[in-house]
Amino acid sequence: MSKTTVKDVSMEPETERAEIAPRTEGGSRALALLLVITGAAGLLAAWVITIDKFKLLEAKVEGKTFTPGCSLNPVVSCGSVMESKQAAVFGFPNPMLGLVCYGIVIAVGISLLARARYPRWYWLTFNAGCLFGVGFCAWLMFQSLYRINALCLWCSLAWVATILMFWYVTSFNIRKGFLPAPNWLKGFFGEFTWVLPVLHIGIIGMLILTRWWDFWTS
Repeated sequence: MSKTTVKDVSMEPETERAEIAPRTEGGSRALALLLVITGAAGLLAAWVITIDKFKLLEAKVEGKTFTPGCSLNPVVSCGSVMESKQAAVFGFPNPMLGLVCYGIVIAVGISLLARARYPRWYWLTFNAGCLFGVGFCAWLMFQSLYRINALCLWCSLAWVATILMFWYVTSFNIRKGFLPAPNWLKGFFGEFTWVLPVLHIGIIGMLILTRWWDFWTS
């Protein structure tokens, strides 16, 4: 009679089992807190803009005029941005998309605080979502500065939040080897990740400053 040998997986070396199982990674507490904070900031901005959009539509139906609280002058004019066609590029108000996406970011951040670990495909999917977000924000910035000719403060808060989460999630994926990169780039992200979002936000600040230079200096 032949004997069937059952392999005891628990007796295998840890390194061998690690090679068989897909690698998972959990983010640091700092990354988790950054995601929670930036997600909350973006969610707050999306919520306020959505409420003001509804009030704006209600006022139009009633034949009245509604001025959002962040419409401070001809340049900082949230109402002008909300009434533009770019404010509903997908057929519904843009902030409604933010209500969903920033909520997901908060959920990911909280799960990381609870020491959750995710595989490579999860981190890359999350990174792709952040890339879409920062790309969409870049398009909205261009439209706001050079087509709508007005600036929304709540939108600006969402832009900053999205830029921060994009660069730090990208840094995480590069440092963990989920995104292919040379060693010098991994070293750079390990020490100087903060440089890129600061530079990114600084460039946007300079564009805003120069776009309405005459207004700011008058």
